[in-house]
Amino acid sequence: MRILHLSDTHLERLDGANQHGVNPRESLTRMLEGCRYLEPIDLVVVSGDVADDGSTGAYTAAAARVGAFARSRGAAYVFCMGNHDDRDNFAQVLGSGHFDAGGHDVGSLVRSISGERAASSMVGDLRVISLDTTVPAKGFGWLTDTQLDWLRGQLAVRAPQGTVLVMHHPPITTGNDVQEALKLQNGTALAEALASSDVRVVLCGHFHLQLHGGLGSIPVVVTPGVVSRVDLTADPGTERAVRGASATVIDLVDGQSPLSHLLHARDPEVGRVVYEASAAQVGRIIKELGPPVRR
Repeated sequence: MRILHLSDTHLERLDGANQHGVNPRESLTRMLEGCRYLEPIDLVVVSGDVADDGSTGAYTAAAARVGAFARSRGAAYVFCMGNHDDRDNFAQVLGSGHFDAGGHDVGSLVRSISGERAASSMVGDLRVISLDTTVPAKGFGWLTDTQLDWLRGQLAVRAPQGTVLVMHHPPITTGNDVQEALKLQNGTALAEALASSDVRVVLCGHFHLQLHGGLGSIPVVVTPGVVSRVDLTADPGTERAVRGASATVIDLVDGQSPLSHLLHARDPEVGRVVYEASAAQVGRIIKELGPPVRR
């Protein structure tokens, strides 16, 4: 099973440059064009922040561009919620977010009065589960008890080739102040729900950079952003993002850990700085978008 893992496409209502001078639709097109010779692909995943403005137009563009690429390869495709996404507009255009190779919505949704967009589907004998880790108007992630209970119920029955879990906010500790403030804040609860399960890998985005870690014994792969990637060589306490669409290929091979390969789209402006945040600005981001301070 081969998975093309995209994240943080940040598409907008109309074509054009976003607030950092990058055209997100151009970046997505460039990334997909760069993957045109990649063989085979069984599943395409977009792990959140599908839209930048949460508009139906952005989701329509994502469905058209990612869907056309996946269908041309005979691949299923899955979208999940990110902190920039809007649940109602996501649902209106993308439904469950799980599509088969023919473009049909095949996801089984969690039922919750708070409207989470968590779903499950089968790709052959592999189960794919997407979780909604978003907290409205915040940048950090949290899994509700409703989703965790639903997840345990799904995992109570093992899938023939195991399960891939897709979510936006990484559940791993990095030591980076921004990442710590904006990661999934109840990763321990998720780890407990996944204990002794058939989950083979957790796929995440959000950080706009490549990371590998583990949740217990389960590998966690964080893919860079399509619209931009974070450059960790910036001065301590600051944050810098540069141009350069990236993605990850995940190969699931029986009897061994997942293999991951980092891909970069061809771009004559790769590496150009698209934004820099000072230490003071980073502090405000953490305060405004991070979890409440515990006293």
